[in-house]
Amino acid sequence: MSYGLDDVAGVRRHLDDAGYLVDDGTATAVFLALSLGRPLLLEGEPGVGKTTAAKAIATALGTRLIRLQCYEGLTVGESLYEWNYQRQLLAIRLAESRHESLHDADLFTAEFLQERPILQAIRYAGPRPPVLLIDEIDRADDEFEALLFEFLGESAITIPEIGTFAAARPPVVVLTSNRSRELHDALRRRCLYHWIEFPDPPRAAQILRRSVPAANEPLIVSTTQLLGRVRELDLDKPPGMAEAIDWLAALAVLGAADLVREDVLRTISTIAKTPDDRETIAGSLAGLGYPAAVRS
Repeated sequence: MSYGLDDVAGVRRHLDDAGYLVDDGTATAVFLALSLGRPLLLEGEPGVGKTTAAKAIATALGTRLIRLQCYEGLTVGESLYEWNYQRQLLAIRLAESRHESLHDADLFTAEFLQERPILQAIRYAGPRPPVLLIDEIDRADDEFEALLFEFLGESAITIPEIGTFAAARPPVVVLTSNRSRELHDALRRRCLYHWIEFPDPPRAAQILRRSVPAANEPLIVSTTQLLGRVRELDLDKPPGMAEAIDWLAALAVLGAADLVREDVLRTISTIAKTPDDRETIAGSLAGLGYPAAVRS
């Protein structure tokens, strides 16, 4: 599968066109996953663009994005498939009204299946294979990972009552993890792996420039510089690119032309997500080059 993404430079260009700036490492990982037909496991700290990467790949390929958001307690019925019990009950009643009898083989067929994201991706009949995003797999239980092994390895799932569904054209699969827990080795072996680094200042500025076109250049530069210093503080949740974009957008909406202490304090909630982080950032501003004004 290439669809114009024939080399690493092509991947960078198409993802750029889709609004997603990547470094060579991420572009290479995406290119290899597409070329080898392997699931891609993306890890990185929150806010570096793992989920956005999957969305951009779908846009670049011109295909549908199917998303499975993981959480503790995620079940087969919510992720793979579920039987449509109401339709089965209706079929039984119709059969009874005709004085007919139904057997299990009549009720457990594809006609009564309700597709959930993974089965949707396998049975997708669009002109191009979809991109399946399995987001934040580390939030799901260990047992859920085992449910994915057959799918990740063979692009298929087995439904005990009726057999195995294999994808005619395997979907592009992107898994993301924030490393809130360790994933099983068996899952990692079935995927190509890439760690997305937080962008360096020049690329961070590029991303901000594109994401918040209303912001002027001095504001973008000063915001990027202060963001880097804030991330070096001892914070519970260092701000990622998502928070940086929110921060710059808030500053632009407030009409800030350059970054001053008062505007940082007014918008601090966009980059500080806990009371302790808020206090740490506010208390460090003087040392970061944003002292309080001296009142005469």
